[in-house]
Amino acid sequence: MHRKLLAGLGAAVVLLGMVGCSTSGIEGPKPTGSQQQGSQPDVSGVPDVVAEVNGVELTKDEFVELYEGQYQQMQQQSQTTGEEVDQDALRKQTADAMVDTELLIQESDARNIEATQEELDAALEKLATTNQMKTADEALAALKEQGLDEKAVYSQLKTQVRLDKLIAQETGDIEPTDEELQKLYDQAVAQQKQSGGQGGELPSYEEARPQLVEQAKSQKQSEAYEVLVKKLRKGADITVNL
Repeated sequence: MHRKLLAGLGAAVVLLGMVGCSTSGIEGPKPTGSQQQGSQPDVSGVPDVVAEVNGVELTKDEFVELYEGQYQQMQQQSQTTGEEVDQDALRKQTADAMVDTELLIQESDARNIEATQEELDAALEKLATTNQMKTADEALAALKEQGLDEKAVYSQLKTQVRLDKLIAQETGDIEPTDEELQKLYDQAVAQQKQSGGQGGELPSYEEARPQLVEQAKSQKQSEAYEVLVKKLRKGADITVNL
């Protein structure tokens, strides 16, 4: 699905994938096998205007597209765990994610943050690489088959790039120190010991260092995102109609 392709492009991960970042509290009682297979995303009763953020309306169509994508991911997880998706909680989480994204977009506008064509092209290349595609054209072709033409793809990439730059302004220099990387590695070693060595032998610190760097940066970006969204919510006029 194009939702998956366009998720996770950068730090913010708010355009299409934010709801899936946390699944706590949205699982319910175990259903039978037939109930599990017959479960469908329930968007009945969703109002035409799901929320309003500083006078900007967030529509039902926008909500349904995001909600159905998140529901599919949660449904796949529930088939593994045997627990049904709590759609009430997921609907609320989806609406909250839409509100957060709109707040960040408005803040990007206020700061006059733009995305250059070079940045958009780089984001598309990253998108292709992330999805095991050889070229950007291949990614565009795959997305077109799923209903997104090139203009729509670049529109979403533009939003994501702008939000990534906004978060980068908040984080500043996030190059991790050796002490931070060593702490992450020690945590991984401790977790492996607690699990009884499941998952195989850990690579050495030097071998794992590139992954540790990315993990450390991601944590700092996530922290900056949470702090910024919390600050923006305090000063915003928000109405959620769900």
